[in-house]
Amino acid sequence: MADIESSIMATKQGFENSFSSGDFYNKQTQDEQHLKNILDFLPINADMKILDLGTGSGYLSFPIAKKYSNISVIGLDIVEKALEVNRFRAKEEQIRNISFITYNGIEFPFSDSEFDMVISRYALHHFPDIQKSISEVSRVLKRGGFLFVSDPTPNANDTSRFVDGYMQLKKDGHIKFYTKEEWLQICGKYGLQFKKSFDSTIRFPKKKDTAYGFDKLLKKHDKEIVESYELEVMGNEIYITEQVNNILFCKR
Repeated sequence: MADIESSIMATKQGFENSFSSGDFYNKQTQDEQHLKNILDFLPINADMKILDLGTGSGYLSFPIAKKYSNISVIGLDIVEKALEVNRFRAKEEQIRNISFITYNGIEFPFSDSEFDMVISRYALHHFPDIQKSISEVSRVLKRGGFLFVSDPTPNANDTSRFVDGYMQLKKDGHIKFYTKEEWLQICGKYGLQFKKSFDSTIRFPKKKDTAYGFDKLLKKHDKEIVESYELEVMGNEIYITEQVNNILFCKR
């Protein structure tokens, strides 16, 4: 339990630092085509109540709330500073069907069967107890409700998990990326059945001065594996390309 709590604190501190950097964090995570693909993919209907798990800057929450004025969206995260910014933005833009709630990173502060859909983008690889988190997702979902997961995955030939070591160079609580097969196994354990999916990629920068031990990491892994991520160093930025799982589940 102590390890889980320390991991949550590391994630919280890392993301408070990232959000305070503003434009660089946006540069890492924004992708308008990917966002459009997600919005087209999600089976959103009138009067739904949607939970955005690990909402961060509200990257999914805001466009969904704007597009569907007759639904309710709640963004959940451990990073209070980001949520404060989100609340201010919602007030400024007069978006009345959205709210943001903080929690301890373990138990969700909601009743059983409260939501029609849970969505999460680029967040679940930070969750230290993924089994507990997915069990909480299943608990708060109605029968017939949906879970949408969008998260990077190791390349098919990354047998040494280079990508996890790379992500852990920055001390922001990265745990691991999961393969599609691992997601099917984890979610299936909690009554969440695969419906459909699509694949995408993300290419983003990491600041070299926060990638502690980068050169040492490169020596630990086969050159072919490193090259499969199209790694490129440009000044103080390191770029890699990651595959992304986009998977929709339905609660049985």
